[in-house]
Amino acid sequence: MTLAVGGVGALVFWWLNAPVYMLLGPVIAVSVLGLGGVRTSVDPRLRDACFVVLGIAVGAGFNHDAVNAMVRWPLAFVFMTGVIWGIMAVCRWMLSRHFGFDARSALLASAPGHLSFVMAIASDGGSDVARISITQSVRLLALTIVVPFAALAMGVDMTGNIAPPGAGMGVLSIVLLVAGAVVVGLIFSKLSVPAPLLMGAMVVSAIAHLTQLETGVLPGWLTLIAYLVLGSLIGTRFSGMTPARFASGLGAGLAITGVAMGLAGLGAVPVAWALGMPLGHVLVAFAPGGLETMIALGAVLAVVPGFVAACHIMRLVVLSVLLPAMLARLNRQEKPAE
Repeated sequence: MTLAVGGVGALVFWWLNAPVYMLLGPVIAVSVLGLGGVRTSVDPRLRDACFVVLGIAVGAGFNHDAVNAMVRWPLAFVFMTGVIWGIMAVCRWMLSRHFGFDARSALLASAPGHLSFVMAIASDGGSDVARISITQSVRLLALTIVVPFAALAMGVDMTGNIAPPGAGMGVLSIVLLVAGAVVVGLIFSKLSVPAPLLMGAMVVSAIAHLTQLETGVLPGWLTLIAYLVLGSLIGTRFSGMTPARFASGLGAGLAITGVAMGLAGLGAVPVAWALGMPLGHVLVAFAPGGLETMIALGAVLAVVPGFVAACHIMRLVVLSVLLPAMLARLNRQEKPAE
């Protein structure tokens, strides 16, 4: 039922000529279904298959120009670190001052990503887990919807390239890439790499295309189905949630989304200028949305393959260090008052 509703949403958004209709339509349709009290879900096996397909599709865009561009990416990582710190500092103050969050919960709710890591810390520390979860879920939903339209406003054509153009892969090539993606994904899982199947598939596909072992792309219908599954998966975050509970975190979630997008845009401007990349492309790399979602959007935008993935993985790395450090500083500040 979840995928059927997602499919209806995709058709409606296609009829409306919306950007990335195969992603946004299911996101909104399934979210509305969940907020109506219906339990929605996507089978984990289908989810994993979706990540493998998306990873192969993204990796198919790798070429030697992309490799040559990698030496310039550290500049983006430096600016991204500053953007992440700024987002957390401003959002923490805003949530404490205007939305009634305690200091610790405000800091955790303001973290721009790494949701599983954030929720684990919140659960262990006695923070307002429910409110943090709703606020973060609203951020992810809002960014998924806003980023494509922001890119469209910047002049990026997002209406005709959801499925990558090019000669199709043969069945044997697809089978071999999928097998390789699963093996590397399992290795990445053991190493605690984020989104291991997605990243494993992207690495395997990139190597195959860089070495010219494979030069084709996945069939368009397969890529479109993967976007449909991903959009439906995002929408399941609101499964069974009551409108009242959703409303309790809506204002805070939209507020931190606005701050995050504003600061990400400011950070993206000098990086786009220095790297000679379109601003819309860098914005997708800096937007603090879900890792899988932003990588998929990067593929639609035809961003330098790997750039979006590298930036979002770096965001998780920075958060893994910065969030505990900021929490430790907060604890030291609160001790004298006890």
